[in-house]
Amino acid sequence: MMQRRLTATVIGAIALATIAAPAMAQKAGGILRIYHRDSPASMSIHEEGTIGVILPMMGVFNNLVVFDQKVAQNSDASIVPELATSWAWNQDHTALTFRLRDGVKWHDGKPFTSADVKCTFDLLTNQAKDKLRLNYRESWWVNLQDATVNGPSEATLHLKKPQPALLALLASGDTPIYPCHVTPAQMRQHPIGTGPFKFVEYKPNQDIKLEKNTDYWKAGRPYLDGIEYTIIPNRSTAILAFIAGNFDMTFPYEVTFALLGDIKKQAPQAVCKDGAANESVGVLINRTKPPFDNADIRQAIALTLDRKSFIDILGQGEGDIGGALLPPPEGVWGMPTERLLTLPGYSSDVKQNRETARALMRKAGYGPDKHLNVKLSTRNIPVYRDPSAILLDQLKEIWIDGELELVETANWVPKLIRKDFVLGLNVLGTAVDEPDVYFYQNYVSTSKRNYGGYNDPEFDKLVDAQSRELDPAKRKQLVQDADYLLQKGLGRPIIYHLRAATCWQPYVKGITLMVNSQYNGWRMEDWWLDK
Repeated sequence: MMQRRLTATVIGAIALATIAAPAMAQKAGGILRIYHRDSPASMSIHEEGTIGVILPMMGVFNNLVVFDQKVAQNSDASIVPELATSWAWNQDHTALTFRLRDGVKWHDGKPFTSADVKCTFDLLTNQAKDKLRLNYRESWWVNLQDATVNGPSEATLHLKKPQPALLALLASGDTPIYPCHVTPAQMRQHPIGTGPFKFVEYKPNQDIKLEKNTDYWKAGRPYLDGIEYTIIPNRSTAILAFIAGNFDMTFPYEVTFALLGDIKKQAPQAVCKDGAANESVGVLINRTKPPFDNADIRQAIALTLDRKSFIDILGQGEGDIGGALLPPPEGVWGMPTERLLTLPGYSSDVKQNRETARALMRKAGYGPDKHLNVKLSTRNIPVYRDPSAILLDQLKEIWIDGELELVETANWVPKLIRKDFVLGLNVLGTAVDEPDVYFYQNYVSTSKRNYGGYNDPEFDKLVDAQSRELDPAKRKQLVQDADYLLQKGLGRPIIYHLRAATCWQPYVKGITLMVNSQYNGWRMEDWWLDK
């Protein structure tokens, strides 16, 4: 059954308390120290998909609009102005016009104008002269026809069809505005933004350093003098360093419940918040390659999953069972429990599910005397490796013997896009709790990130229908119908949604952790050190 810590009431209370809390006397100065879990391939948000880039780089940039950094649950209601001061739709919701903020400068002193907005979206829609090495979120912008400008302080995004999700996509930490005058290659190595912090340096396998933007357009911000990220791939080593006081904050949403117990015992003064990690653990089945072009074998894998065991072992009983979309109450769009449990493999009768799975494997020609040998590919960090070990053990129940292939972070996504795998385990972070992101980015038949080759015209039709539906209630029903069809078709079997903790020293102030996305809360311009 579902394991939950936060209720909808609690989420509302978090947001209300954040808004109603009395102002504290913020102190300026100090370097915030955070440990980082691995070395990203570059520092360009638009070319990377990992929180390992969004976390340090979000504070280097600004968006047109952004999710309010003091409201825990991202939603349309929490979107606030940033580089744009106001926005307005045309009558048929196919054009969104932004009035832009005056007096904003890039970190190299050049002025920000509407031309930078156009350049950014020309880049994201592959219409620019310079190209991104990897347009990681290309699928987000398939409905964007073009961007136009009306003088230096006004820009309009023109859509092919209505898309109510557009503002949420723009508000994500994944959608910063890039400068026209800096090439994509330069942005990978030394990004230039308009945000509260300036990029200083990135030394792979060592550290990432930012410094205060003393010419930030928002007066009095940021409070911090800088932020330093030290790269420590070993999670236990990093936690011990945090306990010893060498770091002010852990890598977000990475403290397991077992490690949380260690922190509470050895560093009881630490502030720790546990909740939805905004990541789902899923099985990648490459249906374009044998033997997984056989639907019976794919179905057998889904049926052998004991989701509760994953949660009990890895989360000490803390985790959420759901479809592709983040389950409620943290998630805005996820399927209700009663509908989820009607899907194959989601019932608690694991013994019966595995009997059915073995019958399917026998039908495919396998059994106790003929095992299927496969290579299970996964990213070489603990949050991927740990569930992979459990998955391998559960696959043995249906005569599948797996060898673990560990892939370094820089090579992981390119490998998946090439479909250079047979079976994999992936941890999918929630960039935005928004169906267009989940579906277009990962599951529609035309997406480069549809790693398993899932192809269902009925699903694609439902995704398009929900995307253009302006009525929120009707859209939610279409969304849940699409997710149900996706799980039934095993587009990417979801094992469970992670719950984990983030900890910081008590003198770190101003933090609001997002409950339905780990990618959108890192502007850090309001964070400060009370010491």
